[in-house]
Amino acid sequence: MSDPLHIETFSLSDWMTNCFVIHSDAGGSRTCWIVDAGFEPQPLVEYVQRHDLMPSHVILTHAHVDHIAGLSELRQQWPQVAILSHEAEHAFLTDPRRNLSAMMDRPIRVPAATGKLEHGQSLELDGASFEVRHTPGHSPGGITLYQADLGVAIVGDALFASSIGRTDFPGSDHATLIRSIRQQIFSLPDETRVLSGHGPETAVGRERASNPFLRV
Repeated sequence: MSDPLHIETFSLSDWMTNCFVIHSDAGGSRTCWIVDAGFEPQPLVEYVQRHDLMPSHVILTHAHVDHIAGLSELRQQWPQVAILSHEAEHAFLTDPRRNLSAMMDRPIRVPAATGKLEHGQSLELDGASFEVRHTPGHSPGGITLYQADLGVAIVGDALFASSIGRTDFPGSDHATLIRSIRQQIFSLPDETRVLSGHGPETAVGRERASNPFLRV
């Protein structure tokens, strides 16, 4: 990496959705990424503005309503920002039934994805390479974003501290989620920090050893 990167976490709205801003810690670049866009994203927007950053991409770990509801506000603020999601969930962004907002009083439709995320894809920010790992199960297009030098995996709602993502939604599958966690997250080094879509940070080794939903 040319400059160290910083990941700032925002737990947004009553849904407490963890969303992230990733940018250079050295101040040499104004470019940043936003990972997920929950309800009431103003604290995240204000952080980006205060640090004089310019988002180039919004990367979606998955496209359930609590992770996409702020996309329209972000697009209003930064009309050129790219929106990346796994192809399996492109239709979720404009379909309230698929993004689960049809269950609410206010169906959500947000701007369409402008690009797709694929398993094994490499994305680069300020010289740092991030690996996309497809981790379906909670949703069909769930992804994990892994940065080896930082030792960080942003996992969406696949894995939580001492828990896992729900699999009772349309498009969810319990066996697929367990397989995704074991093959794509638990294959990372024990010390890898796990940044989940809700709740506190954890680590791969801790969850492999003690997560009650993943014991053999």
